[in-house]
Amino acid sequence: MTLKQQLTEDMKAAMKGGDKHSLGVIRLVNAAIKQREVDERIELDDAAVLAVLEKMVKQRKDSVTQYAGAGREDLAQIERDEIAVIERYLPEKLGEAEIVAAIEAAKAQTGASSPADIGKLMGVLKPQLAGKADMGEVSRLVKQSLG
Repeated sequence: MTLKQQLTEDMKAAMKGGDKHSLGVIRLVNAAIKQREVDERIELDDAAVLAVLEKMVKQRKDSVTQYAGAGREDLAQIERDEIAVIERYLPEKLGEAEIVAAIEAAKAQTGASSPADIGKLMGVLKPQLAGKADMGEVSRLVKQSLG
């Protein structure tokens, strides 16, 4: 079952079960997916759907930071609840040790050894780790490894 099919099935289950919160978030996710498909005139595969989900989580994390900074804990909690629903569809995140192992394997594969090779290394790592790790964290570890 593809991720889009899973979202549709979960939306139906949320409707039948009366879970209004999950239903609303899943509808937002489906709308974002459909919007991207219409804009780019393509059918999104699971990797592209994961990218949409990652973007939605990042947007909500930014909102949580802004709301918390403005003293609006009620709005920040709503965003956190939405993040929890969206993250159910994301794969388990890799730990730092697993990311470092992937970086070392990519360094051996590409021969990267200096900060000038960061782009080459990230080009290899991004497809491997997309959706499985925070790319900001991966970038930080790559710079640390090559620096």
